[in-house]
Amino acid sequence: QVTLTESGGDSVQDGGSLRLSCVGYGFVRQCKYNMKWYRQSPGKEREFVAGITGDGGIEYGDSVKGRFTVSQASDKLTMYLQMTSLTPDDTGTYFCNSVRGGGCRSSTYWGRGTQVTVSS
Repeated sequence: QVTLTESGGDSVQDGGSLRLSCVGYGFVRQCKYNMKWYRQSPGKEREFVAGITGDGGIEYGDSVKGRFTVSQASDKLTMYLQMTSLTPDDTGTYFCNSVRGGGCRSSTYWGRGTQVTVSS
C-alpha cells in the first residue's frame, strides 16, 4: 500500500514563492509510478498542476507553466513543486497523486493535501 504525504503549504503574499513536498512510502521497486500534483479550490473542480511520468517525462498545467517547477529526488521517493510568482488564483489545497503502472496492476493513490493561500 502506497501512502503519500504532502507538506510545505503556507500563507503567502501575492508574488511570493513556496516549495511543496510529497513523500511516498510503499512503492514497489519493479513498478513504475506517475507522480502528479493537483489542486482544488472551494467550488472548483480538481485541477492538474504538474507531473512526472515513470519514465521521467515532465508536464505542466497551462495556468502554471513558466512559474512552477516539478522535480523528484534521485531515489524517486519524494516529489517537489517549486512555486514562484504566486497569485491569489493559486490558492487551494494541493494534492499529491500517484498512479502505478509499468506492467504492474494499476492503482491510484492520493495524499491528504496541503493548503496554499495567496493573499493580495
